[in-house]
Amino acid sequence: MNSQLKTVFLLGLLTVLIVFLGGLFGRQWAVTAFFIALAMNFFAYWFSDKMVLAMYGAKEVAVSEAPDLHRAVQELVQMAGLPMPRVYVYASDNPNAFATGRDPQHAAVAVSTGILDVLSREELRGVLGHELSHIKDRDILIATVAATLAAAITFLANMVKWAAIFGGGSRDRENGGGVFSLAAMLLMAILAPIAALLIQMAISRSREYLADAEGARLTGSPRSLADALRKLDAAGRRSPMFNANPATSHMFIVKPFTGRGMMALFSTHPPMEERVARLENMIL
Repeated sequence: MNSQLKTVFLLGLLTVLIVFLGGLFGRQWAVTAFFIALAMNFFAYWFSDKMVLAMYGAKEVAVSEAPDLHRAVQELVQMAGLPMPRVYVYASDNPNAFATGRDPQHAAVAVSTGILDVLSREELRGVLGHELSHIKDRDILIATVAATLAAAITFLANMVKWAAIFGGGSRDRENGGGVFSLAAMLLMAILAPIAALLIQMAISRSREYLADAEGARLTGSPRSLADALRKLDAAGRRSPMFNANPATSHMFIVKPFTGRGMMALFSTHPPMEERVARLENMIL
């Protein structure tokens, strides 16, 4: 299954979870939860670029301040047929980069001071190609949709939990279903948010694979991106980003902090070895 189809499939699973939970507690609550989550994420969609750039102290740089960086971005956007995004640099020893903005016309690319010290020109082009692919594929919108559905599921699960605790339960009036047992309701209230989070993380990982592939095709050098990812992963382990907000982890090209064991299940990024292997398979 390719990354685009996988994304559609996973978003469909989130929708099914909402419908199922709505059947447990009442369809009107499913609709209410969805619109509350939609309102929250509508705000995030429109203002997330300003929020995340301010969060990391990113400063917009002019051509005169970072000529090589601007030149690389300009060359790639012309090849990709995209408008020129705003270019930012933020101070951090952790070598990383991210793209943000609700659409290609309101996009920004930010790189850390650390990444400028670590990567060669061609490796930096590979990273920028990856980030511009996120912009081209409107991955901020996809992430917002996934977050909306996951938030609605969490809201409904909490309602189911409290209904179960206070002896609630509902019938599916349209289908004539019976009252669900207390144990079943509590189990679903616990498992549904976990399942939603895992699906949301899987969507993020599928978009990373897609951005890797499209970024490599854009620059014409899968090897440069593969080499860049190796360097960023190794350097990031030595200099993790201690002030990184987990809510923004999915935006970076590599995880800004490390996670092992059970935390790897909730990783927003695929295993680095798999990302590099896929890129190397693209090398003729």
